[in-house]
Amino acid sequence: MNSGHQHRVFGRRAQEHILILASGDKVRHMTVRPWMAAVAFCFVGVFSIGYLLATSYLVLRDDLIGATMARQARMQHDYEDRIAALRAQVDRITSRQLLDQQVVEDKVDKLMEQQMALTSRHGKLDNLLDRAESSGLTEKDGALPAASSPVQSYAPDIKDKRASLTGGGIEAIEKQLANGAPADATPDNSTLAYVPATDTVGDRADRIFSKVTLSLKDVEQDQRSRVEQLTSDAGNAANAIETVLTRFKIPMPETAAKKDDDDAVGGPYVEPESNDDFNNSLVALDGALTRLEEVRSTAESLPFRNPAIGKDVTSPFGNRRDPFLGRLALHSGIDFRFSPGERIRPTAPGKVISAGWTGGYGNMVEIDHGNGISTRYGHMSQVLVKVGDTVDRDDVIGLAGSTGRSTGTHLHYEVRQDGHAVDPVYFMNAGLKLATYIK
Repeated sequence: MNSGHQHRVFGRRAQEHILILASGDKVRHMTVRPWMAAVAFCFVGVFSIGYLLATSYLVLRDDLIGATMARQARMQHDYEDRIAALRAQVDRITSRQLLDQQVVEDKVDKLMEQQMALTSRHGKLDNLLDRAESSGLTEKDGALPAASSPVQSYAPDIKDKRASLTGGGIEAIEKQLANGAPADATPDNSTLAYVPATDTVGDRADRIFSKVTLSLKDVEQDQRSRVEQLTSDAGNAANAIETVLTRFKIPMPETAAKKDDDDAVGGPYVEPESNDDFNNSLVALDGALTRLEEVRSTAESLPFRNPAIGKDVTSPFGNRRDPFLGRLALHSGIDFRFSPGERIRPTAPGKVISAGWTGGYGNMVEIDHGNGISTRYGHMSQVLVKVGDTVDRDDVIGLAGSTGRSTGTHLHYEVRQDGHAVDPVYFMNAGLKLATYIK
């Protein structure tokens, strides 16, 4: 029975809603369907929501406008703060660049002063090196580091301050200063005002100038050590020559020079130019070279050389049996075998004090070398100089022959000191010891 009742309920058809409209004699009706009710409901709901929203907007409009204006004001303040921060950073960068430029200019001035000092020293060194080279102490090439090396020429171009130096260092330092970007004055907008510090021109200049300064100091130290070594070598050479000259009782030239200086000196007192150690070392080197040149000049003026290199000695100095009388006699010189007409040159520069026939010497030339020392060249077939001539070691004074008391063509070579004949071998042996110091 229940199932039968359920079938009647669910099987019953729903009643339709009819809307009847009467206007006078006219009667109209309209069936209201479910979807029409749904549309009407939705329309009423949308209208209600729109009405509520419009009412809310009218009520809250002032608050929304105020919040928008406040937000815009905050954004404007943020941008103004960012712009102010960027301006401050640009000012800092500009100030630092100006400071770096000033620092670089100061360092350039210091480097130019050092360069001028080295250039001045180089001028003095050139003269001293020439003298050292002529004295046989060193070869000029590579003797001392010159001030024109590139490491001494580093100086950047700052405004109108460019060092007028030799070498290619200026271009090198400019390239190094140009490498690397300077601090960015307009950073990305994602950052406000703080940009990681970059390597500035001043920082790079500090490193470069430090390296250049150290290089200049190394060059200066190397120059000083080499100058001291040359001074020591010049002193040792002068001492060696003086030792030989003292053995022959030759007065040292510096003794006479000091005496003359003491007898004729004067002038107003003026403070010394500098107490710089390097200048003092140059003065010491100059004094050592002057002393060496004096004693070397004295040694070169004396007959320390062999008058007949490679020739046979036919008769030495000393007592021998006289070839004409057959009895013991003093041979006052050394005889060297020569070919007829062979050229004869002096063993040292000097002045001719005798030229012509001189008894048993035959045709003889005597040359005065100073310091009481003279040399004689006898038995020549022809004399090519005259009294009063000044001759050098390379000049030909005569031709070998067999004039006077001679048994054959040879050269009689004689050395006299204070008028007394001495063995020429002593002078020639001393000349071997002085070979490295005299030309």
